[in-house]
Amino acid sequence: MKPLCNNSKALPQDRFILKARKFTLKLGKRTQIMGILNLTPDSFTGDGLYRLSTDKIIKKAEQMVRDGADILDIGGESTRPGAKPISEKEEIKRVIPPIKILAKRIKIPISIDTYKSKIAELALDNGASIVNDITAFGDNNMPKTIKRYNAAVVLMHMRGKPLDMQNNPHYRSLITEITGYLQKRIKIAVDSGISSDKIIIDPGIGFGKTLEHNMEIIRRLAEFKKMGFPVLIGTSRKSFIGQILNKEPQGRLMGTAASIALSIANGADIVRVHDVREMHDVVKIIDAITRKIIIHNF
Repeated sequence: MKPLCNNSKALPQDRFILKARKFTLKLGKRTQIMGILNLTPDSFTGDGLYRLSTDKIIKKAEQMVRDGADILDIGGESTRPGAKPISEKEEIKRVIPPIKILAKRIKIPISIDTYKSKIAELALDNGASIVNDITAFGDNNMPKTIKRYNAAVVLMHMRGKPLDMQNNPHYRSLITEITGYLQKRIKIAVDSGISSDKIIIDPGIGFGKTLEHNMEIIRRLAEFKKMGFPVLIGTSRKSFIGQILNKEPQGRLMGTAASIALSIANGADIVRVHDVREMHDVVKIIDAITRKIIIHNF
């Protein structure tokens, strides 16, 4: 993987090899789908599986794999705007049992959606391969945990915390500030011994951003590719889509499809989605058009 590029005129990189423990993902040849498995009672989309039995959670996860998920992202704490943090004990109870089972039953990488190094450690110890950290090392112990397990990491930009991140977010230069923040977090990763082929960046749609900010990020997504790392984008069912369409989360499927399509066209390597089966169709069409690749089977 190319090193961090500071030349604003550099061409975006379009091929990456991502190494996540025993898994090697070839990014860029086709768009990878990260399926969201919410194990929370207060997900903004209302799709949290908190009250389901472990068996039903496993069945849901396995269906997502059959529907075309390339990565499974499991989270036990809601990070929706206004969400309050939960205890480590509660988060462990929600995520570790299904991760332990799924790691033995599915053949794709499992990502743990957490910003707490203790949760990440337990998830990795039970078979996870990627840490999806919305705080990009807000926990100082996170880098060494990821390094110790030879895991991959998603470094996301967020302004503030979920509880207050949407309280009038303001930027003087949106893209410059986000890329600058991510550059600093990448440096922490590399200085901690995490190799560059284990790093994914995420501009953080909806995390301390207004409607206009989110739209600008998607329009200018190619600029993030100049940093030399694969880009993950998460637009699925988010509030900016609801603002445009005046629809609740369950009615945002087509809006999500549109945002996913444009994100891929502008350079996204991984799309994080709730509706794997439907978005798999979107990804196949856009990849066929933009990457000239047609996949007939999952």
